[in-house]
Amino acid sequence: MPADLNGWLEYLERLHPKTIALGLERISLVRDRLGLKPDFPIITVAGTNGKGSTCAMLEQIYIEAGYRVACYTSPHLLRYNERVRVDSDEASDALICRAFAAVEQARQSTPLTYFEFGTLAAMWHFIENGVDIAILEVGLGGRLDAVNIFDPACAVVTSIDLDHMDYLGDDRENIGREKACIYRKATPALCGDPHPPPSVRSMAAHIGAEYRQVGEDFGFELGADGWDFFARGARIKNLPLPALSGKFQLYNASCAIQAIQELQQCIPVPVDAIRAGLMHVALQGRFQVCAGHPSVILDVAHNPHAARGLAENLRMVPQAGRVLAVFAMLADKDIAGVVRALADEVDSWLVASIQHARGAEASVLAGILHELTPEVPVQCFADVPSAFRQACLSANENDKIIAFGSFYTVADVLRRLPSCPGN
Repeated sequence: MPADLNGWLEYLERLHPKTIALGLERISLVRDRLGLKPDFPIITVAGTNGKGSTCAMLEQIYIEAGYRVACYTSPHLLRYNERVRVDSDEASDALICRAFAAVEQARQSTPLTYFEFGTLAAMWHFIENGVDIAILEVGLGGRLDAVNIFDPACAVVTSIDLDHMDYLGDDRENIGREKACIYRKATPALCGDPHPPPSVRSMAAHIGAEYRQVGEDFGFELGADGWDFFARGARIKNLPLPALSGKFQLYNASCAIQAIQELQQCIPVPVDAIRAGLMHVALQGRFQVCAGHPSVILDVAHNPHAARGLAENLRMVPQAGRVLAVFAMLADKDIAGVVRALADEVDSWLVASIQHARGAEASVLAGILHELTPEVPVQCFADVPSAFRQACLSANENDKIIAFGSFYTVADVLRRLPSCPGN
């Protein structure tokens, strides 16, 4: 067996011929060999955007309430350990290696993808640690995602938009149907998209889930100094705005609070813990502002829906100087859609190639920008660090540098900002 975590991760990358291989038969077989039968409630969270923020809020609120909280998310930015947390503490290399070894022994000759292997290892670790509740973020879609082998006590779909269309379908109707398959019979099924495709509600009805729709069954109302959460027969007044930026975060916060309300009988949470959790929640790479002159804003926005959220956030920040965009994306994403969403907010583009097999070449990004925003200057760079270095040299103290387009883009900049919160 590999000797350390890096060795294990390299081994996992070679284990299956495909990076993504949807289907639950193989992973379910290994789960049963491992005897993974969690006796704690699980909240499963899916969605095109917002699922990471919703998981972070749930995690922080339950921690504030005094519970031992597991959280499994993906992808990571700087360290694999970010994916596997108990009480917000990343699992150590040694503990992850121990979990990987347990999965490897049970796997026998069954092939598993990197994400499938990691999902089983995370749950093995959580069971070993005797957690009170687990929050699991779906990796891709829902129906055939590895996380879906575990039955949730409550399931959340945050938003539905066009992404991963090669796997999930080419319209919101099909994508919504795939994501709604995390719902379970006679179990709370929340939707945080204010205008979901009809397939979400119809799939919930087909499954026999207890469907709750934001804006109907629960939601939020903005006030002068905060916001109110409402649900049928309940209201929590004057909540603090989430520490995560953006009005759209209130949809995610509403989903988190509604999920907590659904599970109050088995894992009660006082209102004070909700307030504290909203104030203290943190999540790297989601409109993460690194103070300085110039300021640096990091956002993993990699599809048009997320890019529109980033644009809205930028418009809410006082603007004295220019906005310089360090921009790099994966080639299989809707690059033009992301550019259109942010075109009015950017004064100069510094585009870079991503050092990954799926990365788009800087020349491709530049071509799209020249076509869509011909009047805005564009510079090309071989990699993200080079683009960011030039942005820092070019920016005045009142300017803003935004680095966005993928997790890889943000990670490359984060490594060069050791003083940024969360590093």
